[in-house]
Amino acid sequence: MDSRARTGTDRRRFLRTAAAGATLTAIGGLGGAAAPARARSRPRAGRPLLLGTYTSVPGGGTGVGLGTYDAGSGRIAGSGVIGGVADPSYLALGPCGRTLYTVNEQRQGAVTAIALRGDGRHRVLGSRSTGGAGPCHLSVHPGGRWLLSANYLSGSVAVHPIGPDGALGERTDVVAHSDPPPGPGQDGPHAHQIAASPDGRHVLAVDLGNDTVYTYRLDTAAGTLALVSYARLRAGAGPRHLTFHPSGRYAYLANEVDNTVVVCAYDRRTGRLTPGAPQPTGTGPGTSYPAQFLVTGDGAFAYLANRGHNSLTRYAVEAAGARLRLLDTVPSGGDFPRHTAFSPDGRLLFAAHQKSGSVTVFSVDAVRGGLRRLGEPFAAPVPVCVLPL
Repeated sequence: MDSRARTGTDRRRFLRTAAAGATLTAIGGLGGAAAPARARSRPRAGRPLLLGTYTSVPGGGTGVGLGTYDAGSGRIAGSGVIGGVADPSYLALGPCGRTLYTVNEQRQGAVTAIALRGDGRHRVLGSRSTGGAGPCHLSVHPGGRWLLSANYLSGSVAVHPIGPDGALGERTDVVAHSDPPPGPGQDGPHAHQIAASPDGRHVLAVDLGNDTVYTYRLDTAAGTLALVSYARLRAGAGPRHLTFHPSGRYAYLANEVDNTVVVCAYDRRTGRLTPGAPQPTGTGPGTSYPAQFLVTGDGAFAYLANRGHNSLTRYAVEAAGARLRLLDTVPSGGDFPRHTAFSPDGRLLFAAHQKSGSVTVFSVDAVRGGLRRLGEPFAAPVPVCVLPL
């Protein structure tokens, strides 16, 4: 069996075992909303769900939240917590599906690796310093050998090697965003996201403080980043999160500060990003703090989470990805939708609400892209990242 087939088998084995109702030891800090009277019976086993939180704030969690969800009804049930992980505010799964990576969003920033096991005996493999403060985002390079992270408070990005067992090695690079200068009202650079392009040829880092998206080339032998180019947004835009269209030729950027979105053309050969004109979020006047985009697998629709407006904006994607047409906004079902995610089949959309401590689930119409809320929100302590498997 080749390595790709073995990786897929390992991931499916983990998901099957977890879905079969493997016992997960509850360490505390994950709850559920009260179910309707006719649905108080024990829910059937579902697919795994992971939740990131802040452990250092009042009412926060005690680690990475564990749960399951029903792929049909969207109903979530809590299963416990992976303890011993400080402020795991963003989560990313390794390509094999057996290792979870989290940031530790603290002044002395770090990233943590966790071995996931189908029997629920998950094990923290260890943490490594990011060389910066307040890491808020991380991603695994498509090759599976490198972990990329963004330090928000110090405005830098870091690289760590991933070992054969999923554990992290010492950092191989950290790059500070010193140029161009910060935008109006900003005290310095604030790296908010780092992720590889769909083909893995380049790495893009979004910096809210500098109103800039940086393109790097990752040396996959040494684990170092070399700057290729950077794209400037208009002053005061505050870019937060970038999501690619499935074609890899366009990307959609959420601007947190000026309440706009931008369609960006992307040159796959050079890695150069070219931002278009700012567009509305559909939330009206005022600041709605747009958080991130999701794009459907067929590239037909895009959804934007608006934290201040507590809504999800739906766009039709046109011209093979080159254009967004605003369709409508729907209530997100909670307060401050910090993070959203699709289920692997794209049929469900999960919205994690930081301030109301809840996760809302929507069904996604495959033809029209409409969102329909399913059931009542699931209660969780300060959920700021949701990862359905």
